[in-house]
Amino acid sequence: MDLSTNYLGLKLRTPLVVSASPLSENLDDIKRMEDAGASAVVLYSVFEEQLRQDRLELHQRLEQGTHSTPEAMTYFPEPGEFRLGPEEYLRHIWRAKEATKIPIIASLNCSSVGGWTEYARQIQRAGADALELNIYHIPTDMDVPGEVLEESYLNILRAVRAEVKIPIAVKLSPFFSNFANMAKRFDEAGANGLVLFNRFYQPDIDLEDLEVKPNILLSTPMAMRLPLRWIAILHGKIKANLAATSGIHRASDALKMLLAGADVTMLCSTVIRHGFPQIAAIESDLKNWLEEHDYESVTQIKGSLSQKNCAEPAAFERAQYMKALTGYKNQT
Repeated sequence: MDLSTNYLGLKLRTPLVVSASPLSENLDDIKRMEDAGASAVVLYSVFEEQLRQDRLELHQRLEQGTHSTPEAMTYFPEPGEFRLGPEEYLRHIWRAKEATKIPIIASLNCSSVGGWTEYARQIQRAGADALELNIYHIPTDMDVPGEVLEESYLNILRAVRAEVKIPIAVKLSPFFSNFANMAKRFDEAGANGLVLFNRFYQPDIDLEDLEVKPNILLSTPMAMRLPLRWIAILHGKIKANLAATSGIHRASDALKMLLAGADVTMLCSTVIRHGFPQIAAIESDLKNWLEEHDYESVTQIKGSLSQKNCAEPAAFERAQYMKALTGYKNQT
């Protein structure tokens, strides 16, 4: 059984990739993921704010005391007196590459164009096989029109693309007026892959402390429906690879994504819930299903139920909405 797939120019043993999360903060855990069958690992994200803060902190430390006396103008702190978080991330990439044989994909979480983009070049030098740009932005300015926001997303990709030669995947939200058009524009701007979709973590209110607090909920299989639809619509229409993320908990979820046209399926919540052996369990069930249905490879099923190849293409558009409501009414 050939479970291999191609993603971002990388030949992966299976389509099962561990997505960016705290799971990858520990080198031993990355090794355990590889042993359990992960074909690649996306490291936890470095945030744009971290890069900006470290640059500001470095500048302040280098300038500290320089105007107190003439002699101080030639004084600089010893490098050991400050530690930059992003520097540790670069070392983590290097260690992960040394300790494993699977591709290691770095992750940058960003929201705007800025000097931080040069850090992508450092990620490349550290040995990352690819880079995932996780663009996470909540627009709240009522005077900024949608087209300006869309162009800012594309500018982030262009700025990072100018810094590196390694493949770039862009992790996006679905909240665009015409997502199909945006997918095409990202493809044309140099994205080697699109990761669908980013999960926006919503705030909550603590009724006892009367405070707004972050609220992180692990995904459920229901979350896969949105990326399933868009992967099916985009398959075969753009050059960029398609990665499915959110709601993939079982082999059946991964199979549906592959049938829709995904090149890889990303795992996170299910691994957090059930541990690293869940990766091997999903792979085993995936292989069994393919054997039972007389398939010899993942390639054979990839995109076979995409909109392009589906007997009823309208099933992914408005007709599905009407059919769903009508069908529900008939069941009541």
